[in-house]
Amino acid sequence: MNGQLENTLKAKQINPTAMRLLVLNFLQTQSYAISLTDLEKGLAPADRVTLYRTLKTFEENGLVHSIDDGTGVTKYAICKEHCHPGEHDDVHVHFFCKKCGGTFCLPKTQIPEVILPVNFHSDEINIVAKGLCGQCSG
Repeated sequence: MNGQLENTLKAKQINPTAMRLLVLNFLQTQSYAISLTDLEKGLAPADRVTLYRTLKTFEENGLVHSIDDGTGVTKYAICKEHCHPGEHDDVHVHFFCKKCGGTFCLPKTQIPEVILPVNFHSDEINIVAKGLCGQCSG
């Protein structure tokens, strides 16, 4: 297991430190995107700054993507394998459950092409659907 985690980090040009291995393992066991606070609670008594830097390193190297779900708290989720440093290619819809507060990646629900007016250039598109997840609505 640890060897597989190390290989995942090395494939993204990330030095596999003990903390990075812990964070990656934690992220891979989550069924929804997590916040820095969630990570901090899950890995207590880990240092918040170290966890934040780890998430930022993962994001910069295409291992995780950040999600703005409208709550004011950034969430993080594992990227698909085809993301690269500084070039996230996992454009998909996210879903925020109003009951449990979970933010879910919906990779099979692609964001439709958005045609912008002349002289408008987007570098990011974020669509968040809100409602009740399958667990909360069932």
